[in-house]
Amino acid sequence: MPLIKSWVASANSPDTPFPLNNLPFGVFSTAGTTPRCGVAIGDLILDLAATDNAGLLEVDGGPVFDRPNWNGFMALGPEAWAQLRARLTELLGDGAAARPQLEPLMLPQVDAELHLPISVTEYTDFYAGMQHAKNMGAILRGSPDLPANWLHIPIGYNGRASSVVVSGTDIHRPNGQTKAPDAEAPSFGPSKRLDIELELGAIVGTPSELGAPVTVDQADAMIFGYVLLNDWSARDIQGWEYQPLGPFQGKAFGTSISPWIVTAAALDPFRAPVPDREKPLLPYLHSKIDGLFDIELEVQMQPAGADRPSTLSRTNYNRMYYSAAEQLCHHAVGGCGMRVGDLLGSGTISGPERHEYGSLMELSWAGRDPFTLDTGETRSFIEDGDTMVLRGAAKGDGYQIGFGDCSGRILPARQLP
Repeated sequence: MPLIKSWVASANSPDTPFPLNNLPFGVFSTAGTTPRCGVAIGDLILDLAATDNAGLLEVDGGPVFDRPNWNGFMALGPEAWAQLRARLTELLGDGAAARPQLEPLMLPQVDAELHLPISVTEYTDFYAGMQHAKNMGAILRGSPDLPANWLHIPIGYNGRASSVVVSGTDIHRPNGQTKAPDAEAPSFGPSKRLDIELELGAIVGTPSELGAPVTVDQADAMIFGYVLLNDWSARDIQGWEYQPLGPFQGKAFGTSISPWIVTAAALDPFRAPVPDREKPLLPYLHSKIDGLFDIELEVQMQPAGADRPSTLSRTNYNRMYYSAAEQLCHHAVGGCGMRVGDLLGSGTISGPERHEYGSLMELSWAGRDPFTLDTGETRSFIEDGDTMVLRGAAKGDGYQIGFGDCSGRILPARQLP
């Protein structure tokens, strides 16, 4: 699909992540205003509450854009999603008659504060990247062999919705228990092996009933959109606690997401197939739809005082083994009811080469092979003051579909009361 021209000049630049082809949804506020829904177009934000009040949107379902999240609109369902996208494409398209009415309802993105775009109902994180799973096996167990269930089901765990924050939110280094290999007992203190995980988050926009499974194709239609997601990880805390029930405190202290929801419709032209299966999946996980997307991703680190970030990794979402729709299908197959605002993390996205790894645990091979930043500093894990940035975009013909940065700065651990 070629670039769709807009009367917003900045939306036609090949460098903007927000052309008319994208139309990502976020929540913003300005000085003296409450958070409300908006759409990014070029370097501007269109105030959707004001646009709706002016009678320009023509979306069935009542006033839903003056709220501090997109949950109310998502609950209207796929027909409303398509209706809004079509209407915005018409209003913002080159030569649109509504331009004089819309121009006063726009503001520069640099003048806005961005907020968490959804009220996160539940959060589930998966472990669905094969290269990452093999790397972690090699690092932790001395063998890249996958767990016996890995090729049959998307492995996941239930995380903490309360710890999901929007990009730009500082994260305090977590305290917790750790145990050195040669120690007789654990000790308590700040994590020394703080890490990131490069992920894509899928947002559920259509609920499912308790006890009612869904197919993969139905699950695909339930996904409203996607965000970049960093599931911060305290590897040393996790290493002591995760047997036998999996991650807990090592993952509960923070998960950052990008501020703009890129809709499934915007990513549809970039669909990519899941890889050939090494073992056939059970029939309930079969699909007729290409479930992955061709989204180029990168990880950056900027130490305190550095004038620019260093790029640590570049990879692609099409490296994943399980799609978000397969993950959502498996999540619901036992009868778990999915809700509007559920967030599903893809799991760490890593490619086969070192420069494609999606975590510092892999990039430094658990600290055994530190990497060097552009500043000349070396790192194995995150130090206080470091800012981590995730970026991603699907590249089209003269345009790109971007998410906005997913960033967070690490602050020192808090003292116990």
